[in-house]
Amino acid sequence: MQQIFNFIFKNSSRLLFLLLLSISFLLTIQAHSYHKSKIISSANFLSGGVYEKIYNVGEYLNLRTENESLALENARLKSMLFKTTDSAAIKNFENLKVQLPDDVLVSKVIHNSYNVHENFLTLNSGSLLGVKPDMGVVNNLGLVGIIDKTSPKYSTVVSILNVRSRINAKIKKSNHFGSLVWNAKSTGFVQLIDVPRLAAIRKGDTIVTGGQSVIFPENINIGTIDKIEIDNQTHYYTINVKLFNDMTNLGHVYIIKSKDREELNNLEKTTKNE
Repeated sequence: MQQIFNFIFKNSSRLLFLLLLSISFLLTIQAHSYHKSKIISSANFLSGGVYEKIYNVGEYLNLRTENESLALENARLKSMLFKTTDSAAIKNFENLKVQLPDDVLVSKVIHNSYNVHENFLTLNSGSLLGVKPDMGVVNNLGLVGIIDKTSPKYSTVVSILNVRSRINAKIKKSNHFGSLVWNAKSTGFVQLIDVPRLAAIRKGDTIVTGGQSVIFPENINIGTIDKIEIDNQTHYYTINVKLFNDMTNLGHVYIIKSKDREELNNLEKTTKNE
């Protein structure tokens, strides 16, 4: 202990200089959005590299589980194909090969938090592949989240298990809309709020994306109604939704690129300004 005090005493000037330098550096970042964005981008790049190394080890150990998941998905797609009575309506696979990269980007979750109030995921796809903030992220089971920040090779995603997340959703059979939020109580459930009481709903009904935003297409699966309550203040339904996804175990995901996003945003901005 005495040696520690001696070290601090002998190097007090240098330590004070480093402390003041750190404070000034933090103040500069907070005061200038450009510096702040550069730091965040660099942090995403560094943390993304570490997460990817860890993910690669885990991916190798989980190959059997991943293969089983892919096999089930292939079986589901083949089942849909076999049930199609009009074979002429099936799109040409060569066309799909051309169209798919423009609309959907396949990526992997290399880091996933789900035990705090503001949970994020890290993907191994970034701006070099055309990933931008506010793009939707889904998987074969349903909704995952929305792109938040990007670096050249990586991106972070605001998980639906995030108290800041708010996504337009609806009851599939009735088309009544609400806002999908998370109350931070369980990783298996989210809440659909602001649903009018005139909506005919019951336990087990399916909840899907509403399509009233440019982030997600309509009718992407989210979950099923588990519990229905009435908010005494707003007199609207608050619906507990059991997720189709296991948000604690995510692998491959799909990033949705909306071609019409910029056009719609510009149109709405022009309308508001007028």
